[in-house]
Amino acid sequence: MQEEKWHIRKKKGYLKIPVAVDIKTNKEILAFLEVTDEKSHDGRKVMPRLLEHILKRKDNKDVKIKSTLGDGSYDSNENFKYLQKKKIRPAAIKVRNNSIVSLKNNRLRNREAKFQTRDIIKWKKKRRYGHTQKDG
Repeated sequence: MQEEKWHIRKKKGYLKIPVAVDIKTNKEILAFLEVTDEKSHDGRKVMPRLLEHILKRKDNKDVKIKSTLGDGSYDSNENFKYLQKKKIRPAAIKVRNNSIVSLKNNRLRNREAKFQTRDIIKWKKKRRYGHTQKDG
């Protein structure tokens, strides 16, 4: 009814499929989780589950994850704590624009927040955030 009265078009929904990809080996899919809709905000839960799935795969006896990339949905103290515990470097995880450095935050997250708030363009260039394998 409101759509007709105010000529508002309903937005179409979208699906999210969390996927872990090895960017060094032809973009091989290493793990993926269940499909969710646009209403789920599960970045804190997804990263550890994806990485644990890779670490516990039966065909990867001595798998070692050196670093990880992620968009802003993976910005949480829990994720940074998990990465620190597993000794995985957060190569490029975009933190929220209003992030602050705080004693309550994880050390790795504070470092990323400081770097990104100081000069986001420099951070993106150094971390190759948003680049593809073909980009120079």
